[in-house]
Amino acid sequence: MAVKIVIADDHVMFREGLKQILELDEKIRVVAEASDGAECIEVLQNARQESEPDVLLLDIAMPGMNGFQVVDVLKKSGNVIPILILTASNEMDYLIHAINLGVDGYLLKECGTAELKKAIFTIVDGKSYIQPNLVPLLQQTMKKKKLAKKKLDSLTDREGELLKLLSDGMSNKDIAERLSLSERTVKNHLSSIFKKLEVMDRTQAAVFAIRNHFIYTSES
Repeated sequence: MAVKIVIADDHVMFREGLKQILELDEKIRVVAEASDGAECIEVLQNARQESEPDVLLLDIAMPGMNGFQVVDVLKKSGNVIPILILTASNEMDYLIHAINLGVDGYLLKECGTAELKKAIFTIVDGKSYIQPNLVPLLQQTMKKKKLAKKKLDSLTDREGELLKLLSDGMSNKDIAERLSLSERTVKNHLSSIFKKLEVMDRTQAAVFAIRNHFIYTSES
């Protein structure tokens, strides 16, 4: 029996090409397509009424509801369809977020057909699949994040408060007034922060805080 696939990707030519390539294998059949997240949810609901799909091939960057939001909706609704992320982005934060959401597989669009089919059959078999060349990068990233967390955890409550204010662009004088401290005390706290985070200045400290989600910006 053929593995039934749903493809969700906003690029029409990519979807059409992917369908043609996959269906060259008689063990695979594309049963539905979607051009964005909302349509993906609708398509899955409709497809289940006729033929339960076995795998969802899901892009991340789509208009409206993105791939991560689709996964979140599906998981919360109790939908257990295996999900294989197929993305152009090699951002490790995306891979980590996908793993945390509980996806079953993760591939870059640059992968070959043989690897894509291997990933599909692997997750249909109830196992997980991550593109092999991403695993070392994932391990390095996780190691760096663990070290960054250790550094941030070493900050006192007061130092954490100062770091947040510093990252908001406040001057030493403004911070001193906000916290009812002397500017000298603020400078001493900042020196301690720089030492613990192993950074050279205010800008590096702010970037470190943002990159490691100690504080959040509108782009985070």
